[in-house]
Amino acid sequence: MLTPKQHELLIFIDKHLRETGCSPSFEEMKDALDLRSKSGIHRLISALEERGFLRRHKHRARALEVTKLPQNLNPGPAVAGSFTPNVIKGNFGPRLAGLRTEAPEAGAISLPLYGKIAAGLPIEALQDNEDTVEVPMSMLGGGEHFALTVEGDSMIEAGILDGDTVIIRRGEAAENGQIIVALVDNNEVTLKRLRRKGQSIALEPANVRYETKIFPAERVKVQGRLVALLRQY
Repeated sequence: MLTPKQHELLIFIDKHLRETGCSPSFEEMKDALDLRSKSGIHRLISALEERGFLRRHKHRARALEVTKLPQNLNPGPAVAGSFTPNVIKGNFGPRLAGLRTEAPEAGAISLPLYGKIAAGLPIEALQDNEDTVEVPMSMLGGGEHFALTVEGDSMIEAGILDGDTVIIRRGEAAENGQIIVALVDNNEVTLKRLRRKGQSIALEPANVRYETKIFPAERVKVQGRLVALLRQY
């Protein structure tokens, strides 16, 4: 199973090859994956080579070849400007006690599950565990993702219930009205709707029983935004 970054890089390289006929530069790959250095690209390419997805041709500049794609992707004909992967959704059955159900490699990706996040009052995020959750790749776009378990009822009017698993796209950019993971005062994390006004940030609940909290902008850091939600019955 590929990591989200490995998957993202492989798809970017394949798209670039199909649209331009040549492999992208390390600088282009670094920018596409929003990485800070090219060393991360080198590691990702080496990992993809080891898994048989990429081949590097020696003594040729920018010579990468995609040898295969994950089984859930159907590249289709090589038409410039056209790239629409066909994603097969994973099947999710009940999660029984003591049994970890593996999602099919073809349709799902494993994301880190960082623990509980308050949807009522801010609490410290629990990031010291090794839990993961399998998520259909059709739910994800580009970028790095992680999962959190919701605790509380302050977002119920947005359809987010206590016990739900939210899928977050990591990043510091978010627009007004989007539901985000916010880090308050560098040690408390909460899931709320973002409202910016001047030098202030409002973290707005979706439950009339809770009040909107307003902070100076420097006290709040956006850690990611909500892109999907999983619920078990």
